Amino acid sequence: MLQHVYERASQARYLTSTLIATDDDRVSRVAKSFGGRVRMTRADHLSGTDRVAEAAYSEDAAVIVNIQGDEPLIDPAAIDAAILPLVHDPEILMSTLKKRIEDEREIHDPNVVKVVTDRTGDAVYFSRCPIPYHRSAADFGDSLRNPQTAGASKPVPEMGGYFKHVGLYVYQRDFLLGYPALPVGPLEQAERLEQLRALENGYPIRVVETEYESLGVDTPEDLERVRGLFGATMAGARGQGPGAGE
Repeated sequence: MLQHVYERASQARYLTSTLIATDDDRVSRVAKSFGGRVRMTRADHLSGTDRVAEAAYSEDAAVIVNIQGDEPLIDPAAIDAAILPLVHDPEILMSTLKKRIEDEREIHDPNVVKVVTDRTGDAVYFSRCPIPYHRSAADFGDSLRNPQTAGASKPVPEMGGYFKHVGLYVYQRDFLLGYPALPVGPLEQAERLEQLRALENGYPIRVVETEYESLGVDTPEDLERVRGLFGATMAGARGQGPGAGE
């Protein structure tokens, strides 16, 4: 999985270098086995952002991208889309991605982080709960009144937008280096979402919409789903070989 993330990230147009930051010798050995560049970090970091900040101290890049190691299908174009706002406007300190939710079950899934943004595209809030909440339950059917009834996959009505957060972050280097010193607030503690530290301390986050479908591997079920997608992709590639269809 790590090798897939590393190789796909290396295809992004605007990344000049790719580095694996870890505190685990097993991860380091695997990364080195496929030629990955590795930086060992402390083991006591509160979040991935804190770990990336430590690794960034020895890098001279003006912009740093935090790519999660559990996204084996990460789209290089999505990485580029998140980088561009900081390249075009150095006043933007941090950016991330969002994807429109198309499956109603994801709205109620606490493992799918939701985000709402203002008219400029900056994040208002990130939450594991459904946001926005539509007060008129009739607008959204029985599942809004009782999420337990939302067991089957159903399309999401066009109601102004439910978006899930894609966990990829881009930072101006100086802002990232100061990030670990920012106070951890009650919202970050409650939601267990590291990006809320920026919002709680008054720093905006630019959010770019993407069509990239995030498939992070957080559970054994996620792993089997990704394996199935890889299997289907490989079967399709074999089917397109010489003589296919003859």
